[in-house]
Amino acid sequence: MRVPLLDLPRQHALVRDDVAARIARLFESQQFIMGPAVEEFESAFRDFVGCGYAVGMSSGTDAQLAILMAMRIGPGDAVLTSPYTFFATAGCIHRCGAEPVFADVTGDSLNLDPEKLREFLESRCTAGPDGSLLTPRGNRLRAILPVHLFGMCCPMDEILALAERFGLAVIEDAAQAAGAEYPGAGGTINAGAIAESAYFSFFPTKNLGGAGDGGIAVCRDPEFAERLRLMRNHGMGQQYFHREVGGNFRLDALQAAVVHAKLPHLAGWNAARRRNAAHYARAFAARGLDGFVRTPPAPLPGFENSHIYHQYAVRARDRDALMAHLRAADIGCAIYYPVPLHLQECFAYLGHRAGDFPVAEAAARESLALPIFPELRPEEIEAVADAISAFYKQPR
Repeated sequence: MRVPLLDLPRQHALVRDDVAARIARLFESQQFIMGPAVEEFESAFRDFVGCGYAVGMSSGTDAQLAILMAMRIGPGDAVLTSPYTFFATAGCIHRCGAEPVFADVTGDSLNLDPEKLREFLESRCTAGPDGSLLTPRGNRLRAILPVHLFGMCCPMDEILALAERFGLAVIEDAAQAAGAEYPGAGGTINAGAIAESAYFSFFPTKNLGGAGDGGIAVCRDPEFAERLRLMRNHGMGQQYFHREVGGNFRLDALQAAVVHAKLPHLAGWNAARRRNAAHYARAFAARGLDGFVRTPPAPLPGFENSHIYHQYAVRARDRDALMAHLRAADIGCAIYYPVPLHLQECFAYLGHRAGDFPVAEAAARESLALPIFPELRPEEIEAVADAISAFYKQPR
């Protein structure tokens, strides 16, 4: 049985009429840059997340970049993040002229490990003459950027406590976590509303995806929201009067219309992803695969929305051979991510070596994403489990 890694046409069939109606209204208005479609979506997304302000951006990458620029992070500064995530997380830090700094991840969720973060802040950093925290390379650490990888929030209570102790800002990378919830000490809160600012991606393969690139930045503070609006429009408030140098980071009205049409369906889609993940866990257990395939963590007890399974990334023995076997069986799968950020060629100047972040490096060797999209059928999950079982149970 052919099983695709992702089948967006199945999803589109559910939203086709609403998407078409919104696009038709947009073409009738001919307001393709900013305008009501963007403003209406920003308001709806703000309410969905429960944050103070939402500012549409041209991509998740540009949303992150706009936040860093609005914070005036640049040369001489540093931002700490995960070494195991999509490249843009560290790439945007570098593009601002700042130093990307890493702490290792946990072995289960693959999110930033607060204990490794604490060790870095306490033992690797020093106090500067002005009281700021300096990295080993002598740059001023300004912020922590935790990534809610694969749809599960980082341990934010511990991270926020460390940030407060050391005087650091926190920026959430929620690009893979739209609709995820975090059961914090102060109550359950949505991803993106936990820290001072956050960003999301609407790349088509995301659990809330558009028809091209798109993203959004969210924050609590009205003055910071205004700075984000400046950054996305060349630093321009009044037309042709530029208060700062920003960029062209505007969310396309067409993308706003598409994502707005999908937003009411997101909670149901996330619930379907969780059902599919639970089906995988049962199917693997029934086939005795526990010693061969390690499943992602389950949602936290009593908090089903704490994991939305943007990706279903298992840890597999003989990962590369298994991937070849699945592809030969016409079963979609992919590696997220084959090379951790600290070992990327473009970051060689940071001086990292293999072994510096062993958990992230092990994840890069072992992780394999399996189909998890909401419209995945039970018989397709069984076919994936059968193919994996056949691989591990075959004579060698």
